[in-house]
Amino acid sequence: MKNEFTLAFNEVLDEKQLSREVILEALEAAMISAYRKAVNASNAQQVVAKIDPDSGKVLIYAEKEVVDSVHDERTEVAIEDALKVDPETEIGSMVIMETTPRDFGRVAAQTARQVIQQRMREAERTDQFKHYGTQTGEIVNGIVQAVNSNHITLGLDKKAEGIMPRKEQIPGERFRVHDRVRALLSEVKQTPRGPQITLSRAHRDFLRRLLEDEVPEIYQGMVEIRSIAREPGQRSKVAVAALQPGIDPVGACVGVRGVRIQAIVRELNEEKIDVIEWNPDPAEYIAKALSPARVVGVFLDKLTKGAKTATVVVPEDQLSLAIGRDGQNARLAAKLTSWRIDIKSLPEAAADALHKRQNQEAEFEFEDRDKEVEAQIEYILGKKTEGRPISPEEYQVLTRFVVGAEKMAIEQREATKMAKREQLDAIRTAIPKTAFETPLDELNIPIRYSILLGGEGFSTIGDLMYQLALDSDVILGLNGMGPKALSDILVALDEYRATFAPAQPPAPEVVAEPETPEAQQEAPITEPEAAPVVPEPEPVLSAEEPPVAQEPAPAELAPETVEPGQEIDEPTPVVQEEGAVEPQAVIEPEIQDEKTLEAVLEEWPAIKAPEAIASDDDDDENGKGKKKKKGKKRNTELEYDPDRNMLVVKKIHKKGGKDQWMSDDWE
Repeated sequence: MKNEFTLAFNEVLDEKQLSREVILEALEAAMISAYRKAVNASNAQQVVAKIDPDSGKVLIYAEKEVVDSVHDERTEVAIEDALKVDPETEIGSMVIMETTPRDFGRVAAQTARQVIQQRMREAERTDQFKHYGTQTGEIVNGIVQAVNSNHITLGLDKKAEGIMPRKEQIPGERFRVHDRVRALLSEVKQTPRGPQITLSRAHRDFLRRLLEDEVPEIYQGMVEIRSIAREPGQRSKVAVAALQPGIDPVGACVGVRGVRIQAIVRELNEEKIDVIEWNPDPAEYIAKALSPARVVGVFLDKLTKGAKTATVVVPEDQLSLAIGRDGQNARLAAKLTSWRIDIKSLPEAAADALHKRQNQEAEFEFEDRDKEVEAQIEYILGKKTEGRPISPEEYQVLTRFVVGAEKMAIEQREATKMAKREQLDAIRTAIPKTAFETPLDELNIPIRYSILLGGEGFSTIGDLMYQLALDSDVILGLNGMGPKALSDILVALDEYRATFAPAQPPAPEVVAEPETPEAQQEAPITEPEAAPVVPEPEPVLSAEEPPVAQEPAPAELAPETVEPGQEIDEPTPVVQEEGAVEPQAVIEPEIQDEKTLEAVLEEWPAIKAPEAIASDDDDDENGKGKKKKKGKKRNTELEYDPDRNMLVVKKIHKKGGKDQWMSDDWE
């Protein structure tokens, strides 16, 4: 025969619907609390309670110090008693001894009642939270316990209570106490007063779970629910798709004679449900989403800002059906497809397209306007305005006209968007790639500018350069930015770009070649017969001196000065050493006061060039490049000195084993 403890223990298990381990842990915690209160034990002392579930006997074990003589029985134990429990113990060590007080059961029952109840409630709430926390999004059954204006209280399993707010109820439903209700468990929160469970019958997932329960193909994964749009109590649209070939997804959801869908309709308080087949083509999908209305055409505009827009053209008699009562059908179709839907009747769409073609709007530039077609459309629309009947053939003409105009408009939008995208890509390509990896702090601008720009999302130098290339007014519009700040930023960016400018390669060294007769014939300056100007010979190339890449400008040439004590040789012809290179071109002297060489020669008519200056490469009179008889080699040159306002002669002198050009006054 079972004792009283066992009977009471089993009764608690049935009432609280908790496990034996949870109840035993609560009882043991209550016994420990009762022992500490009874003997006034310290919280630092380790105390363990054990309960025999068969007999209900309670044993208390406490940690005590081993001593020779006991002064406090609560915390000390004699060495003789400690050796009975642990033969290896010694004085000063700690040992756990049984210290159950006399008549502890009766005392504990009186003092631990409140602790046991509190522990039971905590264990019960924890178990409820764990149980219902894993069932979020599932359908649960409950019994109505209370009804008020704000919410309905439902009794659930494990002694839990759920709340269904007024907004989560289906409009038009009325519940009474003790009614059994099915609802979706939408949310579970842990509160000091226990778990707060929120139920819903207006959520779209409630319809999803009902379909899974009623349609085996959905539960088994052969049919998938792609999207649901719902207005509780009025109308819902469900898009389904088959995952296996040979299965009709709409027929599987509707059932034979609609038996499956009718069960769901009754559960949702006669809410109308439209089941359509999902299609990967957005145009076809939108056309089916607007059922039961018939659609003439769907024209997608994916490039608009914000939500994607679809223009739907329907026959005039289908316009009200496509829109629905208070726009409900169009609104549900937009939610189902995630597209912004603009519905037009066929005459309205034709009038809009005709207006755009005739006014040649910037967005729609029609190159091939057919005047006859436009006249025909105007005639048909005129008949519609006057109330005269329109034949089916004329409706077909309107349909072809609208379809062509809408397709052309979409193509032009896509071309414009593509051109703009290419322009943006070109701007980004022109910016160095390293600029998008360099932090904005490395730019040579004040730190407050960097902080301000960084707070607006410009984290790298490339981001700043890209925005300035797009629109600098965005930077000016920032709080704390002005023209001076923008100017400083632009200067810093110019310095940054200079670091990426490619270095100019050095000019290649050019070795001067002897002047050909044809080049002499094409010389730009013609000298008078009295004083012909002879081109300057090129200096001799030696191993020590590299060849000159480019001769200086004529204005920078100046005759060499005569060193002190050096005798000036007469302009006698000197034979040019072997290896000297002939001059390349005649250098025109730069005359002060914009005087030409001929004017200077007229001022000094006595100046005549020596015969030794005669060229040995002059062309013949016919200019055919034939060489004349070889004369003496040139070793002098006539040049105007602007500092002394006179003509000087430069000639080659031997100095240090090298030929040097020296200047002598022409006497």
